[in-house]
Amino acid sequence: MSFVEYGDTIKDGDTAIVFLGHESMFPVKVQHGTVTQTKYGVIRHSTDLIGKKYGSKVTCSKGGWVFILHPTPELWTMNLPHRTQILYSTDISIITMMLELKPGSIVCESGTGSGSLSHALIRTVAPTGHLYTVEFHQQRAEKAREEFREHGVEHLVTVTNQDVCKNGFGVSNIADAVFLDIPSPWEAIGHAKSALKAEGGRICSFSPCIEQVQRTCLAMEEYGFTEINTLEILLRVYNVRTISLQIPDLGKTAEENSSTDFDSSNPSNQGSPCANLQQGTVQFKSGVPLREVVGHTGYLTFATKS
Repeated sequence: MSFVEYGDTIKDGDTAIVFLGHESMFPVKVQHGTVTQTKYGVIRHSTDLIGKKYGSKVTCSKGGWVFILHPTPELWTMNLPHRTQILYSTDISIITMMLELKPGSIVCESGTGSGSLSHALIRTVAPTGHLYTVEFHQQRAEKAREEFREHGVEHLVTVTNQDVCKNGFGVSNIADAVFLDIPSPWEAIGHAKSALKAEGGRICSFSPCIEQVQRTCLAMEEYGFTEINTLEILLRVYNVRTISLQIPDLGKTAEENSSTDFDSSNPSNQGSPCANLQQGTVQFKSGVPLREVVGHTGYLTFATKS
């Protein structure tokens, strides 16, 4: 199993995603003799998972069922164990596009954190590219190495435990892109410039506060970066719902008035359909925004090495 090389069959040692619904899923390490508890009952790895195809519908002990999905960077972002605040697909998508990443690209990242963006970068640059990721916290760096090894991508990533603001990325003049997600990114701009290739390399800095953005932009300008711009991506989700509206009463036409001349007070007309006419409704599908919308996550500042 690998996050970048997809297989058909669930094997012992794989990381799989147990899908109970769009709002309910979780990762599981597949192992012989192990069981996983769900609200629908027990899943026995030896008989219910190993040897089955990814995407299979598995019946649990209580009669309910779940789907077993192959892990992807997108699914991992939704289900990973949080060691730090992470980036989600909304920001990740614009980062990979604006950094102009493709298979074979060399990327430097700091810090690694929970590895949400790291997995997406690895998938993008595979099979011939490489990710150099730097994490200041030793335990988080060790946990990241362990996850990359379990996910079958350790040959595409190098994890370094050091302070990027003091010691840099450990590489020089080879990176196509650099990504910074640290408290003081302006202190690492010089090291980012040294890591980037001689000309045309791209850099991105993620910061939640506009004061951080201001200092980072000044540092980028000082080190000769061009095309400096800052973006904020706000996601607004719409639900498709059935809406009911009353048909407006526009009155009768002249022809209807002349052809249907009756007195509603006349007892002979009390049973007439026109006397009991009620205004109807019409139903149609419409997009309705959620009442609660995800707000500010952070500012993305991009620039190019001149």
